[in-house]
Amino acid sequence: MTTGLHYNLNLPEDLSSILEQDFWMLENIGPSMLTSLREPVKFAATTWIFVFNGSGRADINLVNHEISAPALVSVKSTQIMQPTFLSPDFNATVMVMSKRLSENLFLFLNSSPLASISLRHPVVSIPDDSVQDFKDFIQATKSLLAETSNPYGSQALMYHLLLFIHRYGYKCFLPFKDEVVSRQGRMSDQFLALVQQNFRKERFLDFYASKLEVTPKHLSRTIKKQTGFTAVEWIERYVILEAKVLLKSSNLNIQQIADELNFPSQSFFGKYFKKQTGLSPKEFRNS
Repeated sequence: MTTGLHYNLNLPEDLSSILEQDFWMLENIGPSMLTSLREPVKFAATTWIFVFNGSGRADINLVNHEISAPALVSVKSTQIMQPTFLSPDFNATVMVMSKRLSENLFLFLNSSPLASISLRHPVVSIPDDSVQDFKDFIQATKSLLAETSNPYGSQALMYHLLLFIHRYGYKCFLPFKDEVVSRQGRMSDQFLALVQQNFRKERFLDFYASKLEVTPKHLSRTIKKQTGFTAVEWIERYVILEAKVLLKSSNLNIQQIADELNFPSQSFFGKYFKKQTGLSPKEFRNS
């Protein structure tokens, strides 16, 4: 069967199973539905949050973002988010894409400037004159998902999402189209990407400086200037954030978490965690 796609989705044949596994949407999410997110949550899937009413604040990968409707929030797979405030009138629609679907979707986007801009700007405003287009997109997505008899539903969904990005979604990022990324700016982006990939095993600055082909002193100075935190502080923040997620959201015992984060012992992990948070791992888990 010819699909017109240049990659193998490797999905089950039953369409309802495809959509159930790879795409999920929920409308009218208010603050009461999110009150349980008191601790950082690691996202297992790429998520789009369309905020149509209200305001809020959230930390995404340790960076605080103000959210004011109408806004689009993009959280990538493996990123960690924690809402810190939601107004009483907060209302949003959420779309969740599985790792499999999002990876195939972004095969088309990797060469686009939108890919790098969206990474740097996970929270953007929706232009007022595009709000109805965004709402129409959501309703069209609902209709598409309801067409379970369509044997090409997975392909239709893929192109529907791509059409939205290039017809309407891009308008959210127009304010950043002339953004000039300096060598130092690129270093910050590259450093944080490396930390996210390696912080479980590599906590010394020499490793990251070597990867970026600069001296540790230059790296530390540049990261501090660009982000407000030193390079070592960023590494520590990622370690502690991951530890908090594991303590609150997993069934691993403290020794297993220490092993997962490559600490030499549970005792060493406990001292490290308490120095950064003021609580022992056990005290934090039970808080």
